[in-house]
Amino acid sequence: MGDNFHRLSILIPVFNEVNTIEEILRRVRAADSCGLEKEIVLVDDASTDGTSDALKRIQKDGLKILSHPFNRGKGAALRSALEQATGDIVLIQDADLEYDPSDYPCLLRPILDHRADVVYGSRFAGGTHRVLLFWHYLANRLLTLLSNMLCNLNLTDMETCYKVFRRQCVEGLKLTSERFGIEPELTAKLARRRYRFYETGINYAGRDYTEGKKIIWKDGLAALWFIFRYRFFD
Repeated sequence: MGDNFHRLSILIPVFNEVNTIEEILRRVRAADSCGLEKEIVLVDDASTDGTSDALKRIQKDGLKILSHPFNRGKGAALRSALEQATGDIVLIQDADLEYDPSDYPCLLRPILDHRADVVYGSRFAGGTHRVLLFWHYLANRLLTLLSNMLCNLNLTDMETCYKVFRRQCVEGLKLTSERFGIEPELTAKLARRRYRFYETGINYAGRDYTEGKKIIWKDGLAALWFIFRYRFFD
């Protein structure tokens, strides 16, 4: 474990994931956190499918559960979670089993070794992944390219869920996105602060819309605006 790092805050935004929530929490608890104490902050974003009832059954020590009275979106859920996070390092984890907590060590190591302030887990830079949804893949690559051009980065996957950063990186950072605009917003604002970015390959088990995937084409169009907005105007 790196010096000065003691606790890892794992932020999990949840909306209608009754079929996966118990399994993802099992995997998160079992994951190797490189000796860091785990703090799990989960935000139920007004689920309507029984997720809320499932969470009541699995309340345990080390798990903070917050609830929104109405659905606000991933960005709002992450903002709520950040307000409650006390860890030295913060990691964002989706609740849908697409991202594998066994990747935590490779995500954490650059920060623990004091080489990085921010680490992104790339679905396109190694690791195993499900072959799925060409147009979704192409949109991700185009959004990443545009973000890189404006933020002067060379990421391969700006839209990844796995974003890990030292807690100090977001102190005083005003985040405003409600939905999936949180991805380009975090990227642009962290880049403007000139933090040291690293990227590592991760495993990815993508799902399709019949399996509950939520991001849609309108979110992709909105991301174009957010990339410009958070680079120049916010």
